[in-house]
Amino acid sequence: MKLDEKVALITGASRGIGRAISKTFALEGAKVAINYNKSEKDALSLAEEIKDQSGKTLLVKADVSKSDEVKRMVRKTVENFDRIDILVNNAGILIPVTFLDTTEQIWDKTMEINIKGAFLCSKEIAPIMLNQGKGKIINIASISGLAERAAVRDTAYVVSKSALIGLTRSLAVNLGPDISVNAICPGLTDTDMATSLGHERVRVGVEESILKRIAKPEDIARTALFLASDDSDIITGEILTLAGGKAMR
Repeated sequence: MKLDEKVALITGASRGIGRAISKTFALEGAKVAINYNKSEKDALSLAEEIKDQSGKTLLVKADVSKSDEVKRMVRKTVENFDRIDILVNNAGILIPVTFLDTTEQIWDKTMEINIKGAFLCSKEIAPIMLNQGKGKIINIASISGLAERAAVRDTAYVVSKSALIGLTRSLAVNLGPDISVNAICPGLTDTDMATSLGHERVRVGVEESILKRIAKPEDIARTALFLASDDSDIITGEILTLAGGKAMR
């Protein structure tokens, strides 16, 4: 029970990587605040799964790109669980278009959710963690943010994930020593987002991986568990790549 009685707020938690992280944290004893925006049905089913495993959970609907909704989400979490020990900034979107096809609307929407959302959530929760004397923030970035050549064609997404890596390092400096801040950079992962890229890009991703597979959401969740637990207390400002060797440096 690595997270026994700790409280974790996970954004974009109803599907994919966020869902796997929520279930993994709950199994390790955490009380989990499940953030969702549009996927209410998926969020409800996740909450039921966690409750069936005797876990404690809370559904918190919020658009993470809107300050007032983030404030309400955080307030509701603290009212129910008294504290927040872990924040996972997982909410994100990928609209697979190259530079010349990127509209202003696509650019703005991507930045609002992928980077502004992480900023707003971190800004709202950091004072709570500082007052507690300890906290963990985990940002779900991407190997595209590390300029992995095959992953940089989707311009707005790439820029947003590069910014998230920069935010991770800045927060680590600004919030230490009480709060640890790290990022996970998955490669292609078996989620709806990967499916949206098309079969050929997934095939190439598998071929370029040393392990000859793409990640499963559970692979990312286990790494998030390590970063959220006391086992990682010496680690901050780090960028962990989970891509089967594809982005090896």
